[in-house]
Amino acid sequence: MKIISDKTPVVVNITNYLAMNFNANALLAIGASPIMSFYDKEMDDLLKIANSLVINIGCLDDKEIEGMHAAAAAANKYGRPWVIDPVGVGASAARTQTAVELITKYHPAIVRCNASEIMVLHGTACATRGVDSAEPVEKARSCAREFAAEHGTVVAVSGAVDYITDGVREAECSKGSPLMAKVTTMGCCASAICAAFAAVMPPYEAAVHAMNLMGSAGEAAVARSRGTGSLAVNFIDELSLVP
Repeated sequence: MKIISDKTPVVVNITNYLAMNFNANALLAIGASPIMSFYDKEMDDLLKIANSLVINIGCLDDKEIEGMHAAAAAANKYGRPWVIDPVGVGASAARTQTAVELITKYHPAIVRCNASEIMVLHGTACATRGVDSAEPVEKARSCAREFAAEHGTVVAVSGAVDYITDGVREAECSKGSPLMAKVTTMGCCASAICAAFAAVMPPYEAAVHAMNLMGSAGEAAVARSRGTGSLAVNFIDELSLVP
């Protein structure tokens, strides 16, 4: 991925334990340089040298939340774009509160989520089932547009057809495969790739490029995979083969 590899952006990742290895390999495959950390006391130093940040709230504890706040504050301090993946908001009050506080206090460049998550953040009643969406993307479009406009952010909603909006512009990505949802942390990976693109282009364009890359690599990987295990490996291969 020349647009990334030419600049080799440093991307700080606060992400869940399941996603760390997969996300790091995905970022390396497209030419970015990942740093994986939760430690609040080093976030100012890391964001000083980094080009972007992704915060994934998949595995929460008090120390990790402290690291998230320190990282987002440092990203704002140094003008680094940052992406939030509000994993499972609506599943618990603590999870929802954490995401809302991070968004309203530090203003992410991109919110990368599923349909249920953006509906919860918007304040619209919806069905939730943990970290998986119980709602179709079509039902969440108006919520995404309004939320993006209100918060001055870009919302990228993953689903059968991905939907990206900044509150005015909107785009769709119909690439990919339902099998991608059977590989753990694939959505987390999308957020990390959004952060890599946000390091080299404006947030809306970054989200569109990232979701299209995820879909294209996923389709190509599915075409040569026997099942979801080989799909995970082939997906990283396909990312590394994009010119």
